[in-house]
Amino acid sequence: MKTTLSFPVYKTKNSKLQQTNFSNLVFGQTISDHMFVADYKNGEWTDLRIEAYQPLSLNPANATLHYGQSIFEGMKAYRTPNGEVSVFRGDANWRRLNESAERMCMPTIPEEIFMEGLMQLLDLDRDWVPTAKGASLYVRPFMFATDDYIGVKPSETYKFMIFTCPVGNYYSKPVSVKVETEFTRATPGGTGAAKTAGNYAASLYPARRAQNLGYDQLLWTDGKNHQMIEESGTMNVMFKINGTIITAPTTTGTILKGITRDSVIQLAKDWNEPLEERFLSVSELEEALNSGTLEEAFGTGTAATIAHIERIHVNGKDYTLPAKKEDAFSHRVLRELDGIKYGTIADPHHWIALV
Repeated sequence: MKTTLSFPVYKTKNSKLQQTNFSNLVFGQTISDHMFVADYKNGEWTDLRIEAYQPLSLNPANATLHYGQSIFEGMKAYRTPNGEVSVFRGDANWRRLNESAERMCMPTIPEEIFMEGLMQLLDLDRDWVPTAKGASLYVRPFMFATDDYIGVKPSETYKFMIFTCPVGNYYSKPVSVKVETEFTRATPGGTGAAKTAGNYAASLYPARRAQNLGYDQLLWTDGKNHQMIEESGTMNVMFKINGTIITAPTTTGTILKGITRDSVIQLAKDWNEPLEERFLSVSELEEALNSGTLEEAFGTGTAATIAHIERIHVNGKDYTLPAKKEDAFSHRVLRELDGIKYGTIADPHHWIALV
């Protein structure tokens, strides 16, 4: 692989590869051998290196532990039929990470550091990319504050890291969701569009309440009136009603700009599918469920890919969606995305980069 950025690589002396059971991968629990690390100090990124995956040593006064300056991304690498390793839309993840960094008063990452760190790490740990159908290598870039200081202000030092983990499917079956009208994920002017740790921490309690009732995820509604569907806990959401795909816009600052969401929208346009980027009201969703005009509901995300929704709880009532036909849009778009990612069909939008 041709590289343009040189930094030291310290290989592990104790690879876990041979002890890993690739036929039984629990999402996020098995970590690959190495990680990319860069430190920000004195106004620049320095000390770039790849080293063995290992625990971090943190001062109890670490700023992130107290004030939450932490952002992350999620992306995947795939094994193609001829044994190559492909990465899906890494440049989009780099741009979104920097948007999150700006919102959280953190330094942005130069594209060269992000992409070269990513590609060289994947090249070193390419044997960790699973070969089983539906499996992939999940990639977690993240950044956090490293000042050892108790005081509410942006940190002056940061650490950027990337590690990877082989994974199977995030959801092994269609999901059940509950429309949330009490708790709030994000409001205009907040951090809803940033992929920051605090957003997820705040969602845990209402999500656990829903899970205790038998639902996999929530459908979050707007923070002001709880009348408009926004997104789900781990994914953006889309609905097909009367032949038209409807998904919430990302212009309000309350919804994450999902890369899978954007890819699905592009494919829908390629296929001339009717699509509207607008908010779907809870009452409109309920009416479509009662009238039978809701043809499909599904989530989109890096971890979830395309997650089919089979049950929706609205205003005290459960609705079960009809089984989807093989030519349903959500099935078609899942097959198309998988084909592009795994290199079995053409990549007209140049979303794939080979390691």
